[in-house]
Amino acid sequence: MKKVLDRINRNRYFLLFIVLFAYAQSIDSRIRERTELNAYTFTPDAAIGTLISVCILFIVLIFFTRRWQKSDIFSTTELLKIFSSSLISYLLIMQTISLAIAFIFDNIERNFNREIVTLTTFSYLLDGFIYGSFFLAYNYYNKNKRNQEQLVKYNKALSESRINQLKTQLNPHFLFNNLNVLDQLIEEDKYKASDFLNEFADIYRFVLQTSDKKTIPISEELTFATQYFNLIRHKYGNSYQLIIENENCNGAIVPLSLQLLIENAVQHNLGTEKNPVCIKILTNNNNISISNNLIPKRNTKPASGRV
Repeated sequence: MKKVLDRINRNRYFLLFIVLFAYAQSIDSRIRERTELNAYTFTPDAAIGTLISVCILFIVLIFFTRRWQKSDIFSTTELLKIFSSSLISYLLIMQTISLAIAFIFDNIERNFNREIVTLTTFSYLLDGFIYGSFFLAYNYYNKNKRNQEQLVKYNKALSESRINQLKTQLNPHFLFNNLNVLDQLIEEDKYKASDFLNEFADIYRFVLQTSDKKTIPISEELTFATQYFNLIRHKYGNSYQLIIENENCNGAIVPLSLQLLIENAVQHNLGTEKNPVCIKILTNNNNISISNNLIPKRNTKPASGRV
């Protein structure tokens, strides 16, 4: 009983529409038959009778839908099969009920003759077609809505998975590359190496703090990108330049994403003091664009498999 009430509550607006449509249909039918308005025109007995027969139709449609629909998407063949079978079954059930009522009240000849059967058959088929179409359209709408929600959840989970995968790649990759830079600086200038190590410790602390976050403010990522680029300048001097134009951007971004793009620009381009590689980051209206001039290296290292 609780499941039935829950289902009625979930579909209350559709059921309300069916009730109002049945009531309007009964009023229209009485006006056309009697060509007058009176209290009887607005009595709900005909609408209640229609509602009962419609509930029978819906039960039949649910039965055949569950039996023959193989997927959440209706195919034309399945739709025709379900609809036609439901109409025929509905007609047989309603005529059987009419025959049983006529038999109980012993008026079969008057209420179940050929003319009455023909008229009721046409009426049942017409109602079955109208209300059955309402039901299938509503059922298809709900299934499509659920599919869209599942698709959104899937895309969200996929995006989160990709972000997490990127983070697991970034941390060891970031650490490995900068330790190589530190190793080179130790051989060249131990004082520069000491400064580099201090800055690197602060930056890597930021990496560890943001590794579990999905997004961070763009302003924090820009600050980190600037600090990271200072590490690059320890090794390359003015051969690479960073320009940031920040126009009050208040959005969020995946942490370490700008660092990765800056790293790729340095890795794949050869800058010099006279002809530097200029990396430009522009933020505007919660949008970020990053670009650099191309000075390709003659001998590039094989791709590492990371973006």
